[in-house]
Amino acid sequence: MKNGVATVRSLMATQPVTLNADDHLTLASDLMNLGRVRHMPVMAGERLVGLVSQRDLFRAAVSSVLNFRPAAEREWLGKIRVAEIMTTQVVTVPPDCTVAEAVRLMLERRIGCLPVLQSERLIGLISETDCLRLLGQLLQPATESPPGAR
Repeated sequence: MKNGVATVRSLMATQPVTLNADDHLTLASDLMNLGRVRHMPVMAGERLVGLVSQRDLFRAAVSSVLNFRPAAEREWLGKIRVAEIMTTQVVTVPPDCTVAEAVRLMLERRIGCLPVLQSERLIGLISETDCLRLLGQLLQPATESPPGAR
């Protein structure tokens, strides 16, 4: 919290799983399924160069169109590199950005997450799920009455 206002730093995942641009989509798919994540930053060394979402993987798989069996879909994904499908124009925020501003950006840009950069270094990732978790906490009724209230 900064001056009583929730900041991205207070909600972000601090060690997001990342990919390299030359990784194959089978790795991205496996990591997303195992980690139950929908967005993965793509790195070139210490520099953020892109973002891959589960939606990007669905588009690349085209399994619904071609009716691939799971083994054939894995083979297809194994031929495609992350760099071929990643979003390169990534919207980012600093850790002291307010959660309200992060939510506004995600809604305005119709995106599900924002990588968090400090001095051009990836330090976290805030997602719509993180923001919904905060909203859920804020909407919980108080368990105790304030002193003097009845």
